[in-house]
Amino acid sequence: MQALITGGAGFIGSHLAERLLGLGHQVTIIDDLSTGSVANIAALKDHPRFDYHLDTVFNHHLMAELVDGCDVVFHLAAAVGVRLVVESPVRTLDTNIRATEVLLQIAAKKKKKVLITSTSEVYGKATKVPFHEDDNLVLGPTVQGRWSYACSKAVDEFLALGYHREKGLPVVIARLFNTVGPRQTGAYGMVLPRFVSQALLSEPITVYGTGEQTRCFSWVGDVVNALIQLAETPIAVGRVFNVGSGEETTINALAELVKQRTGSDSAIRHLSYEEAYGMGFEDMMRRVPDLTRIQETIGYKPTKTFPEIVDAVIESMRAGEDGNKQLVRTVAGANVQRTKESAQILAVHPGGPCAPLPIVKETEPR
Repeated sequence: MQALITGGAGFIGSHLAERLLGLGHQVTIIDDLSTGSVANIAALKDHPRFDYHLDTVFNHHLMAELVDGCDVVFHLAAAVGVRLVVESPVRTLDTNIRATEVLLQIAAKKKKKVLITSTSEVYGKATKVPFHEDDNLVLGPTVQGRWSYACSKAVDEFLALGYHREKGLPVVIARLFNTVGPRQTGAYGMVLPRFVSQALLSEPITVYGTGEQTRCFSWVGDVVNALIQLAETPIAVGRVFNVGSGEETTINALAELVKQRTGSDSAIRHLSYEEAYGMGFEDMMRRVPDLTRIQETIGYKPTKTFPEIVDAVIESMRAGEDGNKQLVRTVAGANVQRTKESAQILAVHPGGPCAPLPIVKETEPR
């Protein structure tokens, strides 16, 4: 199989590339490095079945060429992370919706299979737990930019399913629930790497809100295996699948576990959502997937327990294997990390649709 991964230098994309190569497939990635990093794919660069392009999905000519040469597209390119979404709603909507539309238009001409990665965020403020793929989606008001990400990914799903029904494009949609693992950065609000980084630096572990909100954290290795299996399963076409774990934990419990497993003397402090993200921020108290459909379709079963996942992330960050070896500083409880590669891509595509946010100067930990 010849696979194309958009966002392939990102956290999940790089793990997906590794797994596909390990299975003997040919892999091409495209990434503008706005949230990805060349460090994530450094070990793959010399692989004979790996090719990469540091460019944007909005390069129509390049995308047409790459899609034409592949058998399946894994579409992971997106604006991700709560902090990025809150601070850059226009970029979120533009990157997520327009990039997906560009890809679907190109893929439809050749009837190339596309797997779209969506998010548990689309369930919004729904209170019927666990979330089933056919449940109603309950989003917040448009005056709250926090919901722009969920809305944009829901539109992605509508677009993909529309292309499937109207144009016969084979598509699969995977709604990911809090995927975690090595190489994930806490720069954009991802909670586990942020907690681990704070603990390792003996800084306060900062919990937003009451900390009683719950999440189900999914091991990245399980997630990428599921994405590959879904792409290879004919009966998955035209359907939506939750991908995650059913092991629910509070954010307070996560903070305590990280502190315990790292042996850190960090204090655990709580920060209001208003202090973290601004006035009017809303969060979901529970986010739990119904995994019946994916279990019945591909026999999906998580392989790591939650403590094992936390231990693996701690080990990778201690060893400097998180794919983000740049220096870290802490701002309002969130690790702000940028890479030199991002600056280079920004120079190539100044102000473009996928242009990165302004580069944060790297400083020593403090």
